[in-house]
Amino acid sequence: MEAKVGKFFDSVTNFFSGSDQLPWCDADIIAGCEKEAAGADNGSDESKNECLTRFSWALVHSRRTEDVERGIAMLEASIASTTDPLKMREKLYLLAVGHYRRGDYSRSRELVEQCLMIEPEWRQAQSLKKAIEDRITKDGVIGIGIAVSAAGLIAGGIAAALSRKK
Repeated sequence: MEAKVGKFFDSVTNFFSGSDQLPWCDADIIAGCEKEAAGADNGSDESKNECLTRFSWALVHSRRTEDVERGIAMLEASIASTTDPLKMREKLYLLAVGHYRRGDYSRSRELVEQCLMIEPEWRQAQSLKKAIEDRITKDGVIGIGIAVSAAGLIAGGIAAALSRKK
C-alpha cells in the first residue's frame, strides 16, 4: 500500500514539476563544443558538420534560453542543405527538442512527427512525442482548472452579493 501511495505522490509531483527525460547540458560542455566547432573550420565538410551538430545538440539541451535560441537558429540555417535522411532526422529531432525547451509544443510536435515519418520506430523521437503530448495535456488541465476556479469565484461573488441584498 505504501508503495502505491509513493507512486501516486511521485506522479503528482512530476505532473506539476513538468519533469521530462531529456538531458540538460551545462555551460562547460557548450563551451567545449563551440571550441571544437571553431577548430573544425580547417577540416573536411563532414567533420565540420559533425562538430556543428554536436554544438547544436549542446545548445538545444541548455537551460539558458539564449543558448536554445542559438541552437534552433543554427539548425534551421543548416537544414536546407541536408540531403542525407538520417542527418535530416537528427536535425529535425534537435529542432523539436529546442522548440520543446522553448515551450512551443505545437511546433515541436510537428517536427517530431516529421522525424517519425523518416524513421517510424525511432524510440528517442517517440519518447519526445509522448513528453510533448503529456505537456500539452498538462497545460490544458491547468488551464481548465484556472477557468473553473475563476468561474467559481465569480459565481461565489454573485451569490454573496445577492445574499447581502436580502
